[in-house]
Amino acid sequence: MSGYMELALEQARKAAQAGEVPVGAVLVDAAGAVLAATHNRVERDKDPTAHAEMLAIRAAAAKRGDARLPDCDLYVTLEPCPMCATAISFARLRRVYWGASDPKGGGVENGPRIFAQATCHHRPELFGGIAETEAAALLRDFFKARR
Repeated sequence: MSGYMELALEQARKAAQAGEVPVGAVLVDAAGAVLAATHNRVERDKDPTAHAEMLAIRAAAAKRGDARLPDCDLYVTLEPCPMCATAISFARLRRVYWGASDPKGGGVENGPRIFAQATCHHRPELFGGIAETEAAALLRDFFKARR
């Protein structure tokens, strides 16, 4: 497992401790520098768009002073939803690595498969199943504790 995915898992654990759905994201540039490491903040921020991926893209774009991040890679613990997949496309991210698949809410290999649509502006390279067991366990345990 890459160090970046481990950092994303650390962020997901922080989200769970804060009562947020445990999803973490890390955005790195071509040199391997971490531009953003975030986790879901939907409940804290009272913002339905405060997904880990969205926050990472916003932070990296602000840090760079550019809306496009074509030399950057995103590591996220859960398959991006349709909203996040569209933002990834608009930001022109180079690669996306994710942990657990999301059959109910995913937008990459499940659901609308945003990057497979003819209207998709940009298609990053995609790599799923990275640290899938750990990422899925975090989610499963989080929701189990709430039932």
